[in-house]
Amino acid sequence: MKKIIAIISEELMQAFEAKGYDPQYGIVTLSNRPDLCQYQCNGALSAAKAYKKAPIMIANEVVEVLKESKTFEKIEAIMPGFINISLNSEFLADYLNEMTRAEQFGLEKTGNPKTIVIDYGGPNVAKPLHVGHLRSAVIGESIKRICRYAGHNVIGDVHLGDWGLQMGLIITELKKRKPDLVYFDESYTGEYPEEAPFTISELEEIYPAANEYSKTHPEYKEEAKNATFLLQNGNRGYMALWNHILNVSVTDLKKNYEKLNVSFDLWKKESDAQPYIPDMIQYLKENNYTRISEGALVVDVKEETDTKEIPPCMILKSDGATLYNTTDLATMVERMKLFQPDAITYIVDKRQELYFEQVFRCAKKTKLVDENVKLTFLGFGTMNGKDGKPFKTRDGGVMRLENLINEINDAVFKKMMENREMPEEEAKSISKKVGLAALKYGDLSNQASKDYVFDIDRFISFEGDTGPYILYTIVRIKSIVAKYKESTGKIEITENTILPTNIKSEITLMLQASKFNDVIINAYEDNAPHRICQYIYELANAFNSFYHENKIIAEENKEKQQSWIGLIILIQEILETCIELLGFEAPDRM
Repeated sequence: MKKIIAIISEELMQAFEAKGYDPQYGIVTLSNRPDLCQYQCNGALSAAKAYKKAPIMIANEVVEVLKESKTFEKIEAIMPGFINISLNSEFLADYLNEMTRAEQFGLEKTGNPKTIVIDYGGPNVAKPLHVGHLRSAVIGESIKRICRYAGHNVIGDVHLGDWGLQMGLIITELKKRKPDLVYFDESYTGEYPEEAPFTISELEEIYPAANEYSKTHPEYKEEAKNATFLLQNGNRGYMALWNHILNVSVTDLKKNYEKLNVSFDLWKKESDAQPYIPDMIQYLKENNYTRISEGALVVDVKEETDTKEIPPCMILKSDGATLYNTTDLATMVERMKLFQPDAITYIVDKRQELYFEQVFRCAKKTKLVDENVKLTFLGFGTMNGKDGKPFKTRDGGVMRLENLINEINDAVFKKMMENREMPEEEAKSISKKVGLAALKYGDLSNQASKDYVFDIDRFISFEGDTGPYILYTIVRIKSIVAKYKESTGKIEITENTILPTNIKSEITLMLQASKFNDVIINAYEDNAPHRICQYIYELANAFNSFYHENKIIAEENKEKQQSWIGLIILIQEILETCIELLGFEAPDRM
């Protein structure tokens, strides 16, 4: 099923061509003056120069061809050469009825499915998720869902940090605290315990303590570096501890990501790329991609067209140690081998843009990644407090993500109990869904690259551009449909349930619904969940205006009433599909 704007454009293009003009001048856009018309075509203004004709003359010729078209209620040429378009209500109703019948509302899935790896989440093991992990998880999850909905094969990878000095610090601190553990007995040859010698709470305290201590005790830091070296070279006891750290951490991470309704297809780790590093370095050397710079092994990635300094991509330090660059390149090698992706998208803090520019250039220049593989860095902005600075707890610390989720759920629960009578248990269950909608919509409604202010009072509001407002609209529709079903005993949706209309608020609602396919494709092409947020806010507003102006349940004309029910069920289904793509769901009541 074609996008509605494509259907309109086709008619205009044919009209331009019929009058001897290039059909490309017939491209239609949404009107920037919705008070005057619904769509517009400015092609006559562009064509005027090419054909040495006044734009209004060209516009009038095109309009003359289309004045009998059943697609348009009104089409007119306006000085100096705009073509203003309003759709015929019958055409619009037919389009919506077709959406109702079609799978995915008629969205045409791609005929050329791509394999896309999305790298998002990126937490380090042995540390709790904090607010800094929110955006990567929420944005990445939504983009994964949008890409799948568009018909692509998507692989979401959490990409855990598990292989650096932090592991050595944890092992060293454990040895200091529990020196009698069997893992530190070099003569031990038996099986190691299945049970970890620490809980997640202990583990989360051990790392920051070790990290802080290492800053003022150089001998401790050296010991941690040595422990890291031994781990990375297969020390049995350290490997067993490392596996405990992983298992305990991943169990906790999964629990917290589940609260965010975020999931991953792969729980890959930095360490998974390690086996690929030796061959990769040998390949880079043998093919003369590398050079030595102050003892370090580097690849030059600067290009002649650069207007800013792009440093070389370092592969090995002067002491032979690997870096994040090395691991990320090896991870690309692993992904190429395992999945042969057409695209790899990284959802990362925008402050890492230069780093990824270096790594991407290095991967392409050295042919570690095929030339036609699209590498995308989607840098996101910071979540700030009302003071405009990165969001902190009241005492100035970094807030755990679990605590942030609980705080917003509690605020929603309190608000619900103040305004309506409901059993406490039900209210708590609902508040989790509403709280998640508030949190995710509050984040995703902003363009990913922009910073935004986390304002809990605004985010949990049931009015305005918020997640709870969208959910409340869905719940309102559910309530209307339930009352209609109760009074009539059934709901019948026929092939032509939605009827033409001359009611302005109904036409506005129908127009908004018809834009669904266009919005989803644009959101996919631009990796832009905020487009979906903007769309469903406008759709919810259009529905609520229609609802307040028309008494659906009290309507005596049964044919009209049935048409309205068919229309609002379509609106409900579109809204529910969109929030599913954003990563949250609506309760049955609020």
